[in-house]
Parts: sequence; C-alpha cells; structure tokens
Amino acid sequence: MKLHIDVDCTPEEARTFLGLPDVQPMQSALMTQLQDRLEANLAATDPEVLFKTWLPHQIGNLEQLQKFFWQQFAQAASRATGGPGSGSAGGDRS
Repeated sequence: MKLHIDVDCTPEEARTFLGLPDVQPMQSALMTQLQDRLEANLAATDPEVLFKTWLPHQIGNLEQLQKFFWQQFAQAASRATGGPGSGSAGGDRS
C-alpha cells in the first residue's frame, strides 16, 4: 500500500505545527553581523592598505617600491651574467 500526502503550507506554518523554535530573529541578527564584518573586510582591501600590510615597513611609497624592484632585478641579472656582485671571483669561468 502506498500513501501519498501533499501538505501545502509555509515554512513558518510547518515549524509551528511541528513545534520547532522560530529562529528568524537569531538568523536576522547573525546576518547583520555577517554583513558588518564583510563591509569591514572590504574596506581593508583598499590597495593602499594592502601595500602597507604586505610590504616591509622600509618600503613606504611607490617610488621606493620601484627602486626596490629595480635593485632586485639588477642583482639577479648580475648573478645570471656573472657580472660584478655575482659572487664569482673576477667572473672567471674555467
């Protein structure tokens, strides 16, 4: 024997009928807190704030950042070509 019952009611009516607690106020409060946290975190994604967070304190502005990168590129190129500062004695590759 098969028995099929269709119940047409809202979630609120079903909760009330089954005696389940109404969690709507708690859910609204949690969603408000979540929204506040998300907005605060989005404010922290400002590019200037990210640079200050991720980069060392010695690098304060874009000009210093550019100088830092060029110095690193120059050192890497010098090491790759065996130029001055590469660590090899006089560039001798015997």
